[in-house]
Amino acid sequence: MTFGAHPDLAAAVALSRELVEAADQGQLDLVAELDARRLKLLKSFRLVARQVGPADRAVLQEIGKLNLRALGLVEHQRRIKGRAMDMVALGRRAINAYARNGHSR
Repeated sequence: MTFGAHPDLAAAVALSRELVEAADQGQLDLVAELDARRLKLLKSFRLVARQVGPADRAVLQEIGKLNLRALGLVEHQRRIKGRAMDMVALGRRAINAYARNGHSR
């Protein structure tokens, strides 16, 4: 799909694929690192590209789709972590209630 595309965009789409995989696995530190590297490539492309040809446009569209997918996966991971934190808080409240009531007997 990256045939004929600018090398910076080809590298950026490869990073986007890695980013989706990292997001799917919940590796949020890696997601941030890959995103920063990808941003540098996109900025570099923007500085040198006089025109965006069809091949470049197709790669940019793929990057956009992959980015939306990664965002969805990161949001999913955030919700999972939020539910886990809610369960920990619930457990703590239960332990505290048990400790209060257990000592009064």
